[in-house]
Amino acid sequence: MAQRKATAAKHKGAMAKDGVSANDAAPKDRRRERGEASVQRIIDATIELIAEEGLASVTMQRIAEHVGSSNALVVFHFRSKENLFRAVLQYLSDRYDELWVSLVRAPGLSPVERLLGAVNCAQNFARQHPKWVSVFVVFSSDRKSMQIYNEIGLPSDLAYTAEARELLIEISRAGGYTGVDIDTLSESLNYLVHGAWYWDHLNPRGRDTNVLRKTTLLLLHQAFPRHFELML
Repeated sequence: MAQRKATAAKHKGAMAKDGVSANDAAPKDRRRERGEASVQRIIDATIELIAEEGLASVTMQRIAEHVGSSNALVVFHFRSKENLFRAVLQYLSDRYDELWVSLVRAPGLSPVERLLGAVNCAQNFARQHPKWVSVFVVFSSDRKSMQIYNEIGLPSDLAYTAEARELLIEISRAGGYTGVDIDTLSESLNYLVHGAWYWDHLNPRGRDTNVLRKTTLLLLHQAFPRHFELML
């Protein structure tokens, strides 16, 4: 009996020290989960509207209607449309970075495999998430939203290009290649990706072709014929 009282007293003291019991914490966790789910629904709805209609017609009220919630809830989570747009672009940038890490930075890959992973990253992202790509294109094409893109999206784009450039340097050195214009080649690969994404946005029916991969491999084969085979 005395032992049970001591145990109960110890438990009560721990609760008082922490200030929150297990029963109190559970509702807070559920509220946080509901809040996170609500934020994600709003982001998803915003992506849908931007991909289909562009930025001009997207308002907080329209987003709320698309989600099936009140305008007040959207304002509560994001305060302003600019904050919401920033959250959308950050979300998409994070998703691309996750794919890049899995395909390009996986342990044990050779420079050639990593560079091919970068090509696959651009192609797979566009195929699996065409609306996400459309939102990237819209943000980078609209003058008002371009500032947001330059702050959030552009630094990542530059980092990916720089990483690909380092891989090209490694392949050139390891293979004993001379006369390869690494800077032009790395920028050409970057142009191909962004050009393909822009064209897929304008012409969705051509999205499932292998033109991006074939063209990229053609350039890489011309520069490093012993390391890259042509894709027929």
